Amino acid sequence: MTSTATASWVSELAERHLDAAYNLGRWLLGNEHDAADAVHDAYLRAARSAHTYAGGNARAWWLAIVRNCCIASLNSRKRIAPHADVGAVIDAAALAGGARAGDAEAGAQSAEQRGLIEKHLRALPLDYREALVLREIEDLSYREIADVLAIPIGTVMSRLARARAGLQKALAEETDHGL
Repeated sequence: MTSTATASWVSELAERHLDAAYNLGRWLLGNEHDAADAVHDAYLRAARSAHTYAGGNARAWWLAIVRNCCIASLNSRKRIAPHADVGAVIDAAALAGGARAGDAEAGAQSAEQRGLIEKHLRALPLDYREALVLREIEDLSYREIADVLAIPIGTVMSRLARARAGLQKALAEETDHGL
């Protein structure tokens, strides 16, 4: 593949999965600006290393590069993401809770549920949070998540189960305390 063809292939791949890349970046890093920086860095890394791509799932390859850039950014700052856009998971949880459009009381409860879910999602360990984001928001298969995170499928399933259980437990404890 020529360098022009390689650049074109990487550009098409990045563009096709740009939303997923930014979403993963926001979840891991906590804000739009840092996510944009990480996605840009990932694009540059992908362009430089495209000749090493051995085939397989290109989306997983791209998201793995984005993840690695995010982790490098976190390591350089020595912090965990305090803020993240959790809208998709929160909206799903609010709908599961029975909130109906146009119902003011349900809307207030939904907003309260959103806040609680967001708080507890942010508190999940990074390993659990990233697996949950890739599965529930980005709708990746277990195999794709395993490829992105470079872990066995069994570990993906374990992390997802623990993430879901931790979130459910935290929400149940919050409810039991009358908040």
